[in-house]
Amino acid sequence: MIAFSTLIIPLLIGGILLFATWKRVPTYEMFVEGGKEGIQMAFSIIPFLVGMMVAISIFRASGAMDAITQLLQPVLALVGVPAEVVPLALIRPISGTAALGMTSDLIAQFGPDSFIGRLASTMQGSTDTTFYVLTVYFGAVGIKKMGDAMKVGLLADLVGLIAAIVVVSIVF
Repeated sequence: MIAFSTLIIPLLIGGILLFATWKRVPTYEMFVEGGKEGIQMAFSIIPFLVGMMVAISIFRASGAMDAITQLLQPVLALVGVPAEVVPLALIRPISGTAALGMTSDLIAQFGPDSFIGRLASTMQGSTDTTFYVLTVYFGAVGIKKMGDAMKVGLLADLVGLIAAIVVVSIVF
């Protein structure tokens, strides 16, 4: 038996094609034009992605992340935040993939039901990849001045991080 969810996308595509035909839209030509624009956009954001990946590699390889973790450890210990999640908090606004890898490592090391595992999972879901979003989306549309958006994005990440700590501390 085929689940209905496996039919949703083919039905959606078929419905769009039927609607476009009914409205006399040149469907194939529009599809090809959209494909061309998508490829051009993908090539235009490659320099931004390469720059961001190089910056992340330099940040991690330089030892700056370890130094910041060591610097913050005494303060975070006072409020009950384990030092193991500090690298996740630092890398999450930069790269979602790197943060997901760190979350997976923390869960594998401490277990999914541990405080660190729950905190890492909640932090992963309550913050965003602010620098990635700014780099890719703002770069794709050519926005150069992104200072205010970066401030608001990082503030939202900080609020999400604090909320994750508070909620996990209260609930678990």
